[in-house]
Amino acid sequence: MNHAIRADKFLLDADRTTWHDETLWFVREKRDKAVYGVPEFQELRELASQIKNHTLSRLDLYLQEFEAAAQANGVHVHWAADAAEHNAIILDIIRQQGATRVVKSKSMLTEECHLNPYLIQHGIEVVDTDLGERIIQFRDEAPSHIVLPAIHLKKEDVGDTFHTHLGTTKGESDPQRLTEAARQHLRAKFLAGQVAISGVNFAIAETGGVVVCTNEGNADLGVNLAQVHIAAMGIEKIIPRLTDLGVFTRLLARSATGQPVTTYTSHFTKPAPGKEMHIVIVDNGRTQQLGRPDFRASLKCIRCGACMNTCPVYRRSGGHSYDFTVPGPIGAILSPNIDMKKHASLPFASTLCGSCTDVCPVKIDIHTQLYKWRQVLGEANEIPASKKWGMKFMGRVLASTRVYGLGGQFARRALRLLPHGLTHATSFNAWAVARELPAPPKQSFREWYAKQPQPAPQPQPKLPA
Repeated sequence: MNHAIRADKFLLDADRTTWHDETLWFVREKRDKAVYGVPEFQELRELASQIKNHTLSRLDLYLQEFEAAAQANGVHVHWAADAAEHNAIILDIIRQQGATRVVKSKSMLTEECHLNPYLIQHGIEVVDTDLGERIIQFRDEAPSHIVLPAIHLKKEDVGDTFHTHLGTTKGESDPQRLTEAARQHLRAKFLAGQVAISGVNFAIAETGGVVVCTNEGNADLGVNLAQVHIAAMGIEKIIPRLTDLGVFTRLLARSATGQPVTTYTSHFTKPAPGKEMHIVIVDNGRTQQLGRPDFRASLKCIRCGACMNTCPVYRRSGGHSYDFTVPGPIGAILSPNIDMKKHASLPFASTLCGSCTDVCPVKIDIHTQLYKWRQVLGEANEIPASKKWGMKFMGRVLASTRVYGLGGQFARRALRLLPHGLTHATSFNAWAVARELPAPPKQSFREWYAKQPQPAPQPQPKLPA
C-alpha cells in the first residue's frame, strides 16, 4: 500500500482533513512569528548547519570522545548496530535489575526500533509518559508527528479514549479536565516505575552528557524517581562542545512550536549516587545514509517537525499515510534508506515547492534530496512500471518539437470531442478526482504566433571604416 492509497483513507473525512491542515499551518505561523523576533536567526541556522557538517565529517572521532567522557562520568555505554541489538540491550539491562515496570518519555528512536511491543512481548510493562504518546498508546496507534504525536486527534477523540481506559465521564471533552485525569493516572505510574527510558536531543562529546528537551517535565520526573536511566540515542545526535548547545536550543523550540525555548532543557551527565545510567548508541542505517553523498545532510536533522508543519502534502494527507516513524518531507528522505522498496512512493509525496528547505533550522536541502531520491529509485527499478514508462514516453515527446506539437493538437481535439467521463476517468487519471481542466484552446501559442505578421528585419548600422 503506497502513500497515495493511505492518504485516500485520511481524506475521506473532509472536515478532519481541513482541520488538520489549518491546525498545522497555525503552528507554522507561530514559528514565523518567533523567528521574526530573532534578528540573527538566519545566522544561527547557518552556524548550526556548519556545526552539524563539521561533526558528521568527524563523526567517528566525536563518538569515541563522547564514549570516553561518559564512561569517566560513571555511565555505562552500549553500542547497537540495528534495532534488534538496541532492543536486546535494553531488555538485558531491565532484566539485570529484576525490573518489570518501565516509564518512557518521548523517543523517536525507540519508536523506530519498535521497542514498546518488543518489551511488552517479553513481559515488561511500558508506559509512555508524554501526554500525546500516552493517548496514542492507549489507542494502539503510531505517532503521526514527531513533536505532536496525537495531532490527528480532536479533543472528542481523546475524551472517548480516556473514557475507555481511564474511566472519565462519557462525552467529556474539556482539555483541562482530560489533562488532569492523565496527570493523576501518570503520577501513579511514575511512582511505580523501576526503569526510566528517555530519548536524546543532543549528546555533548566534550562532557559525555546528554540533553533532553521536553515541555511536560515527564523525562525529569521519570529519571529522578527510577533506579535506572536508559538514554537511547542515534549516532547523529552528537555535537562537539557544550558551547555549541545554545545555538541549537535557540533554533529547536522556535522551529517546532514557536516557543523561545522548551519548558525543560535537562542535562544528564552522570548517575545519582546509588543509581545507574546507561546510554545506548544506535546506528540502524545511519552510517549507510552517511555514506550517500547526496543524502548525508539529512543526518543533520534535529527533529523539530517544521518541515511537516509547512508541507502542503503532509498537512492534507496526515502522518500515518507515510507508514514510517518519521513522516513528512524529512521522513521521505530517511525512509528509503531503511527500506527502498517499501517506501519507494514517499519521495514522490511532495510538490518540490521548497518550503521545507526554507524552514529547516539546520538548512537541509530537503526538496533537492527528494528529487534525487526519485532518480535513485528510478535507476533501481523501484517505481511503478506505469510511472517509469510514462516518464520515458514524455521525455521523448518533450525532446521533439514536432512530436510535441502533434501531441498538443491531438490532446486539444480529444478534450473537445471525447465525453468528460472518459477524459476524466479516475481509474487512470488520479488528478481528475479533485481537479478540472480548463477548456482547451483552439490553437496553441506556437500556432497563433506563426500567424502573426512578423516585423521587418532592421538594417544593421554600418561600422565606420
